[in-house]
Amino acid sequence: MATPGQWLQGARPRTLPAAVAPVLAGTGVATYDDELVGWKALLALVVSLALQVAVNYANDYSDGIRGTDDERVGPLRLVGSGLATPGAVKRAAFLAFGVAGAAGLVLAATTAWWLVAVGLLCVVAAWYYTGGSKPYGYLGLGEVMVFVFFGLVAVVGTTYVQTEEWGDSGWTALVAGAGVGALACAILVANNLRDIPTDTVAGKITLAVRLGDRRTRVFYALLVALALAALVGVAVLATPWALLGLPFLALAVPATRTVLAGAAGPGLIPVLQQTGLAELVWALGCAVGLVAG
Repeated sequence: MATPGQWLQGARPRTLPAAVAPVLAGTGVATYDDELVGWKALLALVVSLALQVAVNYANDYSDGIRGTDDERVGPLRLVGSGLATPGAVKRAAFLAFGVAGAAGLVLAATTAWWLVAVGLLCVVAAWYYTGGSKPYGYLGLGEVMVFVFFGLVAVVGTTYVQTEEWGDSGWTALVAGAGVGALACAILVANNLRDIPTDTVAGKITLAVRLGDRRTRVFYALLVALALAALVGVAVLATPWALLGLPFLALAVPATRTVLAGAAGPGLIPVLQQTGLAELVWALGCAVGLVAG
């Protein structure tokens, strides 16, 4: 039976920067537009955090019952390790989905009811990443989901629930979402690069498996470059103060060097940590810059 600490490990708290970053960036854009609504920003954070936890448990459950996690290099998985039953992990995933849904309903009721449809789409995308009979994460489409939902949708949505309009802030949020999404994608790319050998055996055809080792490493570097370009884009669209996010390179550049140098297996675990922190620093610096601007 899994202990509370192991359940926390199963939620993979080190991936939480990917949940916090889009809310920071989106709120920064709203603040620059003089439309900060603190309680809505907090609810958006609850939605993002709960969805991230739900995705992690859903992946743990779905990969576990398929046997994908039987031979694993990365973080603890509850089902694959036998520490928790599939049913218990599935219930934990749906509990987290419920928390996200409840917070999302409040935001929709106070902003626009069509946001309910967006929320449902997020939940469906999160579950069928590795769930269902034909999970799209097994078809090389996981990075698309992460870029769209934990990048574009999360940042633009956080901004919109506070400003309640598109305007110039919408375009700024979209570019910021591309930057956050690029680094969120880079986390997944590094994870899947590490797992190419075991995923290939398990029949999990991720984008990394499709691209192969060398091209996956180049793709990681391109995602870091896209994050840099997006930060410059926010500076052009809004304020040069957004470049306060540039210190993310102090983490992203060493991680990129490690990836391009050919690190494999456990050697890529520090890259996951560095990339997650880089995303957080990107968003925090950009947000502080937008507020200062």
